[in-house]
Amino acid sequence: MRYEDFIQAKTRYRYGIGAQFNADDCPSFLFDFQKDLVAWAVTMGRSAVFADCGLGKTAIQLAWADHFVQKENKSALILTPLSVGIQTKSEADKFGVDAFRSRSGELPDTPKIVVTNYEQLHKFDARDFCAVVCDESSCIKNFKSKRKNDVTDFLNTIEYRLLCTATAAPNDFWELGTSSEALGLMGFRDMITKFFKQETSKDHHGWGRTKYRFRGHAAEPFWCWVCSWARSLRRPSDAGFSDAGFDLPPLTETEYIVDCEKKRPGMLFALPGKDLNEQRAERRNSIPERCEKAAEIASEVSGPMVFWCELNAEGDRLQHAMKGSSQVKGSMPDDEKESILKAFGAGEINRLIIKPKIGAWGLNWQHCSDTVSFPSHSYEQYYQSIRRFYRFGQTSEVKVRIIVNEGEAGILQSLRRKAKQSDEMFESIVSHMNDALHLVKIEKFTEKERMPVWLS
Repeated sequence: MRYEDFIQAKTRYRYGIGAQFNADDCPSFLFDFQKDLVAWAVTMGRSAVFADCGLGKTAIQLAWADHFVQKENKSALILTPLSVGIQTKSEADKFGVDAFRSRSGELPDTPKIVVTNYEQLHKFDARDFCAVVCDESSCIKNFKSKRKNDVTDFLNTIEYRLLCTATAAPNDFWELGTSSEALGLMGFRDMITKFFKQETSKDHHGWGRTKYRFRGHAAEPFWCWVCSWARSLRRPSDAGFSDAGFDLPPLTETEYIVDCEKKRPGMLFALPGKDLNEQRAERRNSIPERCEKAAEIASEVSGPMVFWCELNAEGDRLQHAMKGSSQVKGSMPDDEKESILKAFGAGEINRLIIKPKIGAWGLNWQHCSDTVSFPSHSYEQYYQSIRRFYRFGQTSEVKVRIIVNEGEAGILQSLRRKAKQSDEMFESIVSHMNDALHLVKIEKFTEKERMPVWLS
């Protein structure tokens, strides 16, 4: 063995390990921009697709995974959030892709796509698969979480890897770092050291706070590096294709600020909470008023509605106030959760109460266009929860009612700020991605080379 081959076998950081693949060879059920993404991802071998809700990430995943099943004659694994596995299997059947859903670790008799949810990953052996897709890969963004460690360890021995999510959290560079590490391209800590500088300051309590900022002139190289392994788009035109058929209906966000009868200890009037503890206290104090307002709104809507809450007490009170509603709780068995979510998707349930961390990712609910949200500071959860309805394929105006109390005004300000940051981040990725695509095009050198006169 050559020394270069020995070193290459040790390293985890590899680019462009897939086979050359042409978009013309992609399945016919894909749109042109989807074919382009699949061809690029297959050629890369390890990559990420940050495509907005409704742009067909499931179809992209199925086409990508099926290619490697056929190429390697070995099964590929698609990991999804809870209940999205049913949807993925249904999409596979619709497109004529051979897929097998397993939640017990059971494998098919012949190589094919295996679909399971993240919670069941420990039942599978990485040696049985040639490729793995992580659907809604933002679930591994927390670099300290057990799920991130379990998924990354599982992927370490897999040759071909694809991460898909609608959007990385706004300015959440850590998520890009954990995604890169899961792909085996650059470690999270290596990314921090290479592109960022740590700054420590003290707040008014004297507690130390650590922030990271780009090193001098590192922003441009950072985004170029991201675009070397990721593609990002919110609409087909971001990748140079037509937006025909991907127009969205209007989105109306209405804010309701309710007056809370119960005040914080020592407070005569309800004032905005200064920190998370005070805002949480305001949230708990205002549960009756906010739930009453939500039930009032529901009484004026005849169609299906989803109510996004953060606390069990909110969900229980909403379910009591709205007869015939169904609630999905974290304490429920997975089968029961899936049953309720499937029933709502099929139109058998008209009022669904759920937490964003349970149902805000991956589900297609274009049949619903009315929702109520008790938001938290997590912009990603809020964005994803709204995108269950406000996604390509929706034909009705989507109406979002945001209900907070006077003490939670900081939450609304936080969401607006993070929405702006998210837009800026996506613009940065798309801009650098387009620059990268342009560089690829000019490398083809269509002009004939001319010899200097003095050499001839």
